[in-house]
Amino acid sequence: MLQGYLVSLLVKLATMAAIASVLARSNRFKAMLMRENRSLSQRLELAVWLSVVFGASVATRVAGHDTYHGADLALEGSLMAGILGGYVTGLVSGVFISLPARLPAGELLTLPLMAGVGVLGGLVRDLAPDTEEIWRFSPYFDLNIWRFFKESRNYQRTAFHLLLFASILAAEFLRQILAQSNLGHEAMATGVFHLYPPPGNDHPLTWVALYLSTVFAVTIPLKIWNNTRNERKLEEQQRLLVEARLAALTSQINPHFLFNTLNSVSSLIRTDPNQARVMVVRLSKVLRRLLRKHENFSSLREELSFIEDYLAIEVVRFGDKLRFERDVAEDTLDMLVPSMLLQPLVENSIKHGLSGKVEGGTIRIRTRRGGARVHLLVEDDGIGISEERLATVLDQGIGVSNVYERLKVLFGNDYRMWIESQPGHGTRVQIEVPELETNLAAVS
Repeated sequence: MLQGYLVSLLVKLATMAAIASVLARSNRFKAMLMRENRSLSQRLELAVWLSVVFGASVATRVAGHDTYHGADLALEGSLMAGILGGYVTGLVSGVFISLPARLPAGELLTLPLMAGVGVLGGLVRDLAPDTEEIWRFSPYFDLNIWRFFKESRNYQRTAFHLLLFASILAAEFLRQILAQSNLGHEAMATGVFHLYPPPGNDHPLTWVALYLSTVFAVTIPLKIWNNTRNERKLEEQQRLLVEARLAALTSQINPHFLFNTLNSVSSLIRTDPNQARVMVVRLSKVLRRLLRKHENFSSLREELSFIEDYLAIEVVRFGDKLRFERDVAEDTLDMLVPSMLLQPLVENSIKHGLSGKVEGGTIRIRTRRGGARVHLLVEDDGIGISEERLATVLDQGIGVSNVYERLKVLFGNDYRMWIESQPGHGTRVQIEVPELETNLAAVS
């Protein structure tokens, strides 16, 4: 008898752990856990989730004619619903969780008890100094007592943990009182189902085990779901970090281009005012495009159009010394590439490859598709890069390193970028990225 009683307590804990783990796999349920302030519909949705799983635990016990005592988690589920969702969630969950015991089994007091326990959970939630303290709850009573006296500045936190601990014990005590006051053992059929030590084995430790199993049955899902919440928070923080890092890299590229263009304009104001005005008009067109775009990606068609505007500015400065050739596959134009991907590479070709060459040179851009990837090539016939500098250009070159870093942020390891150069013969930069295609209306 005693062995069966202890097994039932262990089954209760195992069942609660299994339910919590299964719910933690649902993205919908995880999204609900991340919310602390919920609308009425969201509180009712949470109540439905909890009512289904914990109502099923009650139905399992009832269908088994009280064979599976440890499967019934009505009290723990109702209390936890109130703690997580507040009064409405606790009340609704308590009512629906109790229905399998109230209707088929005729356990009359189950419904008001579970509804009341759900409301009790809502009251406990309202008394929390911070809703995050619910997730930090520890079932170790002695530790909470020690914290209460030791951490004077956090007495509200430890006092709440003690209150939550006491509320769980009070809910279990109320169930025992209602059950045992209703004709002894017949309470299981007419009043409230409850686990209790077998006759002749009601040693104080058996009662301690009963109450502690209820405490841990409430604590286990809180700990499992808190781990889930922490994982989601870490993922969100990582996403925000990536976005901030990408924004910082992009902000490094745009001023770099603007700075060089304004330098060109300032040098032409005295020597050729008309050409300076042309450059200002071109620059305003480029800036309007930059200010209009906030996405991380744009179509290759838009990127090439931007490059043509940019080179129109540079041609004013270099004249016939700067030539531009493009060999662009038609089926790549609607592919998405990182915004401002080509401009830093073209700018580097002009600044480091062609500006030091007396006769100037040519910049070529080629694109093609193959193997579900977009291949991009930017090359020039400038002065090239020395072997020593080529080894560090991806880490130290301002424009090139920014492009390389942005590709790493956007694609992880699913990209390739490499540079080939021969002093006196030019430089070639090649990039491979996955094919990304979307409705251009959604991009612009």
